[in-house]
Amino acid sequence: MITLLACLLVLSGAFVQYTIGFGLAVIAAPLLFQLSPVYVPGPMVVVALVVASLSAIEYRHSIAFGGLKAAIIGRIPGSVAGGLLLLWADLASLSFWLGLSVIIAVAISLFPIRIAPTPRRMAIAGFISGFMGTSSSIGGPPMALLLQHQQASYLRANLSAFFVASCFMSLIVQTSVGFMSLTHLSATLPLIPAALLGAFLGRRYGKRFPQQWIRTFSLSLCAISGGSAMLSYFLMS
Repeated sequence: MITLLACLLVLSGAFVQYTIGFGLAVIAAPLLFQLSPVYVPGPMVVVALVVASLSAIEYRHSIAFGGLKAAIIGRIPGSVAGGLLLLWADLASLSFWLGLSVIIAVAISLFPIRIAPTPRRMAIAGFISGFMGTSSSIGGPPMALLLQHQQASYLRANLSAFFVASCFMSLIVQTSVGFMSLTHLSATLPLIPAALLGAFLGRRYGKRFPQQWIRTFSLSLCAISGGSAMLSYFLMS
């Protein structure tokens, strides 16, 4: 039953990510953590890598590697910092941080301001993304904030390309600190078909739904799941 619920969460998150460009980990990670801490962050990052790779291949002609360089460089120390947090935090603290990451992600997504993606800002966003992504699997929102006003194909292409590179970084760090082992890998395998199905459905049917409706629904679900993860911290303490 736990595996089935985990697959449904991943399917839903992959559908949203393939429809609006990001959202897989923001939607799925807090609830997956409540099902079993083994799913976050390592397995969730593997699933994100699969979905991001599909999207990057589809939109490969719109990828601007030069513009991503600063973000990827900034992501390296951020990933190391996230790995140190994993070594330091217990399960209750990780639950709180996971919920807080989601609430931050929702707040960032609601920002009405336009921020130009300069190299310095991209590097800062890359660092924050590395810290959040490695420690909680939720690293997309800082980059999405900077790129949110770009053309849709450019947004999807470059977010996906960044996610591919950043997922590899996170997995290297997570493996070194014990958060991506054979146990985590065995928990990941059933999630991959669900992610592929969610991506397929998102690609085929996602554009038929009003984008604003999907965005509002996703942010509402994120706020609820993030709040529940933070509440569990106080229940576990």
